[in-house]
Amino acid sequence: MHGRPNLSVTRKAEETLLERSKGADLVWLLGQPHLGEYLDFVKGKVIGGADLDPRKLADEWRVANDVYAELERTEAGFADETKRRPVGRKLAPLVRRLEENPWFRDSFDNLPYAVERVELDRLVASQIHVEHAFTKGFLNRLAAMDDEDLFHFCLPVDKPQPPVTITRLSGDRFVFTSPSTDFRSHSPRLLRPEQIPQITSSGPIAAFVGIAVGFGSNFLSAVRSDTRICLQNGYHRAFALRSAGLKYAWCVVEDVTRKDELKLTADETVADDPEFYFASKRPPVIKDFFDRRLAKRLRVRPMQNHVEVEIKVRSSVATPWN
Repeated sequence: MHGRPNLSVTRKAEETLLERSKGADLVWLLGQPHLGEYLDFVKGKVIGGADLDPRKLADEWRVANDVYAELERTEAGFADETKRRPVGRKLAPLVRRLEENPWFRDSFDNLPYAVERVELDRLVASQIHVEHAFTKGFLNRLAAMDDEDLFHFCLPVDKPQPPVTITRLSGDRFVFTSPSTDFRSHSPRLLRPEQIPQITSSGPIAAFVGIAVGFGSNFLSAVRSDTRICLQNGYHRAFALRSAGLKYAWCVVEDVTRKDELKLTADETVADDPEFYFASKRPPVIKDFFDRRLAKRLRVRPMQNHVEVEIKVRSSVATPWN
């Protein structure tokens, strides 16, 4: 139970990167804010989207919006009944190993949390599109995984790193590029010379200021308020599990009791409108991605994610003036 490699996940990552080079299939939840964002996305990102009639697109979105209005009546409270299961004795060593991981400690260091098995269908969805790049063979392998493999799939501490290309635009500008949607910059850090002993310079070094470019910890995680759980990270894995016919996923669930706590852990969309996700009668949930009245498949152009870093240094001499 100590980190055996999950070959099916590695193969899936390779398949996904190859598929993205040709374009990608997205599943988009219609009827959710904002209509203008959806129309702009179709026009600029979808293959052939510029030739589609915006009125028809708006009509489709409006129909889905009416479906959500009906669901507020027929499925009021649906998201408040999410079933949860605790970690059993068999998988307890995996939880301990997870908690020892530095990525995990840095990601979940300020709020109470629990590692639980949560019901997928009732998880509140703040992200309104997911990538559909799963082959039938991969879904069959996923459905056949045992509990330990599923734990590693949802909460990986060992995972392949997507490729990254680095381009220097000028003396002080660098662009980092990756096909991964999880590509990002990390917080700047101040480092002392002894932390990077192999670096040489033309003179004595006092300190380094650096910004790391890479990926998020990307554990499947969620935020819980009362009995409602909103998924934060791991949408593509949640979608894959549900596509394979699985009903539960292993998840790190953080508990919040007030808005200030929510701002520490939730994404901007949720933090800006917590009432919609945690108090509305029937918010969007994961099962909606499988409802043909609400979900639409879109074939989008190949996309790369860029992080640009520009270095600016200013030196000056301060003179006291009394």
